[in-house]
Amino acid sequence: MHSMESSGGPYLNTAAVASPVGVARLLQVAFGCTTFSLVAHQGGFSAAYGTFCMFVWCFCFAVTIFIITCEFTRLHSCLSISWGNFTAAFAMLATLMSITAAVIYPLYFAQFGCYSISCKVRDFRIAASVFAGLLFIAYAVEVFLTRAKPGQVTSYMATVSGLLKIVQAFVACIIFGALVNDSQYSNYVATQWCVAVYSFCFVVTVVVVAFNVTGRTAMLRCPFERFVVIYTFVAILMYVSAAVIWPVFCFDSKYGSPWRPYQCSQGKCPWDSQLVIAIFTYVNLVLYIVDLAYSQRIRFVSHP
Repeated sequence: MHSMESSGGPYLNTAAVASPVGVARLLQVAFGCTTFSLVAHQGGFSAAYGTFCMFVWCFCFAVTIFIITCEFTRLHSCLSISWGNFTAAFAMLATLMSITAAVIYPLYFAQFGCYSISCKVRDFRIAASVFAGLLFIAYAVEVFLTRAKPGQVTSYMATVSGLLKIVQAFVACIIFGALVNDSQYSNYVATQWCVAVYSFCFVVTVVVVAFNVTGRTAMLRCPFERFVVIYTFVAILMYVSAAVIWPVFCFDSKYGSPWRPYQCSQGKCPWDSQLVIAIFTYVNLVLYIVDLAYSQRIRFVSHP
């Protein structure tokens, strides 16, 4: 028995659950399980918003369980991916998804009165909203703990530039969601160009993330860092064009409407979708500018 314990011990990594990052992941599992259990038991969910929230909580719970299991048993060493890049990318994605669900669920389902639902259902929904907020904090703590420190050699996805790639892709998904919600982007060639900008930048950003997670950056013919900097610069130029063109063709009185039309029903108005797209176009433009500035700063430090 003693010899079996000695040979089997090294295969288990207790730091996977005992370290600060491990504790954060255990809290993620606990808060995630509690959240979707409360909603499934009595809180309830409906429509696309509720389904999205449940998907977020279940997806994040499943992947976190997978990460903890792989690190505790050291099975991640058998996977043909860059584990550090994978966990850093997922932590950032889960942070963004969980904060979105933590805002959407109470906004559409939680209420303080019992006039339209029973008080028991109301209490479950409020409790689920609280745990959804705690879940977001747990993922944000992991991002904070695993982010690249000054002078530290770490995975690309743990750097500010890597984390920003996840945020840029997430913001692009919000833009796509608004585009398909009757945004009338097909009315003009100029707005179709904007859609091409969002699509191109999203695809290349996802490819950059995928190359890092799969550890295939060496396959590029040019140095990965140089490729990312050049792409980020091109993305900024493309987003600048979209940031100018989209508002002109949607909110100028010659092409669209500078104000929300009175006859538009709430939630089904093209003008609302156009406004969301305009706002997040500027958000992504700022993110790409910060990304480029950080990339240049890292390059300057690395090669004085």
